Amino acid sequence: MDNQLRSSPDEIHLIKKRRKGFLRIIFSRFGIITLLFVIQIAAFTVLFNVLDREIRWFTIGMTIFTMMMFFHLLKSDMDSTAKLTWMVMMLLFPIQAAIMLWITEKHIGHRKLEKRLKNLNDESEGKLCQEEEVLQLPEITDSGTDDICRYLNRSGHYPLYRNTEVTYFPLGEMKFEAMLEELQKAEKFIFMEYFIIAEGTMWGRILKILADKAAQGVEVRVMYDGMCEMSTLTSDYPRRMEKLGIRCKSFFKLQPFISTHYNYRDHRKILVIDGKVAFNGGVNLADEYINAIDRFGHWKDTAVMLKGEAVESFTMMFLRMWNLTETEVQWDEYLHCSVPAKSDGFVMPYADSPLDEYKVGENVYMDIIYRARTYVHIMTPYLILDNELETALKYAAQRGVDVRLILPGIPDKKSVYALAKSYYKYLIAAGVKIYEYQPGFVHAKVFISDDIKGVTGTINLDYRSLYHHFECATFFYKSSCIYDMEEDYERTLLQCREVTPLTIRNEKRSIKIIGTLMRLIAPLL
Repeated sequence: MDNQLRSSPDEIHLIKKRRKGFLRIIFSRFGIITLLFVIQIAAFTVLFNVLDREIRWFTIGMTIFTMMMFFHLLKSDMDSTAKLTWMVMMLLFPIQAAIMLWITEKHIGHRKLEKRLKNLNDESEGKLCQEEEVLQLPEITDSGTDDICRYLNRSGHYPLYRNTEVTYFPLGEMKFEAMLEELQKAEKFIFMEYFIIAEGTMWGRILKILADKAAQGVEVRVMYDGMCEMSTLTSDYPRRMEKLGIRCKSFFKLQPFISTHYNYRDHRKILVIDGKVAFNGGVNLADEYINAIDRFGHWKDTAVMLKGEAVESFTMMFLRMWNLTETEVQWDEYLHCSVPAKSDGFVMPYADSPLDEYKVGENVYMDIIYRARTYVHIMTPYLILDNELETALKYAAQRGVDVRLILPGIPDKKSVYALAKSYYKYLIAAGVKIYEYQPGFVHAKVFISDDIKGVTGTINLDYRSLYHHFECATFFYKSSCIYDMEEDYERTLLQCREVTPLTIRNEKRSIKIIGTLMRLIAPLL
C-alpha cells in the first residue's frame, strides 16, 4: 500500500520542476510587477472605502463625478458594445470604473506620446508621395479603390504603388526560410519590429545572421514590444544585443505602476532590408510560428515579401516608431532606396495607430466587405466584433455575397475562443459560413474578395487590434498574389469543420455560458 502511495522518481522530478517554475515566476520581474499592481489596487480600494465612510463631501463629489462620466459615456462616439461594457463596469464598481473611464478618455500618460507621434507624421509628410495618375486610372476609379487609397493617404500618408513584386507565404516556416536568405544579402541596414521575440531555433538562427552582419558594418536595429519582458526576454536584453553591435529597444517597457500604457501594444511585424525588401504578416519570431514546437496543434500563419517601391512605406513605418524615443531623427538616408520591380497589380502598405482619430484597420476591412460583389473570405484567430463589423458581415451575406470565416479549431485562449463562438449563431442565421481549422490554431489575418482585393498583415478581428494596438498590413489590388491567397484559402478549407446550427446546439454548456459572460466585457479582451 505504501509503495502504491509513494511517488515515482519521474513524478518527484516533475513536482520539483513545477515548484521551481512557480518560484521562478513568483520572484521574477513579472511576479514583482504583478504583486505591486495588486498592492496598488488594494491601496486604492482601501482609500476609497475610508474616505467614503469618513468624509461626506467625498461621497457626494464621487457620486456627482460618476454621474457626469455616465452622461459623458452616453453622448460619446464610442462603439455601442464598448459603451455597454463600461456601463456594466460602472454598475458594479461605480467610482473605480468612472475614474478608469476618465483616465482612458483623457489618455492620461499619453499626451506627450500623441504629440510626438503627430510631429513625426507631420515631419515625414511629403517624404513619400502618391502618384496622382495612379489614382486616376480607370481600373482604380471604377472599383472605388481610389476612395480607400485617398483615405489611407490622409490617415498616414501611405501611397498606392505599382512597381512592386509580391510573394505570398501560406506558412510561417516558408517565410522563415525566405527571411534567412534575404538577410544574408543585406549590405546597408536591417530594420526589425516584432510583437514577440522568443529565444529558440527561429530567433537563434536569425540572431546569428544579424550579429554577423553587424560585424560587417551593416546597421542593424531591432524593436520588440515590452510585453516580451513578461514572458520571453529579460529586461536587460537590449544591453545584451548592444554587445553584438545591434541597436535594440523595447516598446513601452513594463513598469510597476497602473497605467493605460498597457492598452497600447506594438503588435506590428515588419522586416526591412536595405530599403529593397520587406516582410509583413502574422508571423512573430518564435518557434511555434514555424511549427518547430507544438503549442496548439499545427500553427497556420501567413506572410508576404515585397520587393520594389512599396517597401518604402514599411521603412517609413519603422522609422516613425523607432524615432518616438529618439532626439535626432534621420529619414532621407533610409528612404528612396527601393528598386522598381515587375508587377501585375497594385500594393499599398498601411499602418494603424490607437492614438489618432482614424480606425484604419476596421475601415479597410469594412470597405472590402461593403464593396464585395461575389465573395469575402476571411482568416482570423479571434472574433470579437463591434456592432459595425457584425452588421457589415451580416449585410454582405444577406445580399448574396459568399462570406466565409476560418477560425481556430484549437484555441490559444479558451475564454476568447468561447466568446468567438457566441457570435456564431447570429452570423450563420444571416448566411455567413464559419469553419474551424481542425489541425490546430489559425493565426493568419487574411481578407480576400472577388479575386481582385486582398489584405494580409497583423490586424485581427478583435477590439485589441482594431482599437488599442499599433498595427500594420498590406492591401493588394489586382495582384497575382491574390490568386495565391485564395488558393491557400481553399486548401485550408479542406482541413476545416463547418459550423452548423447542429454543432452550435451540441456545444458544451460551459462554453456557451462563458461566451455569453465574456460578451459583457468583450472590448476589454
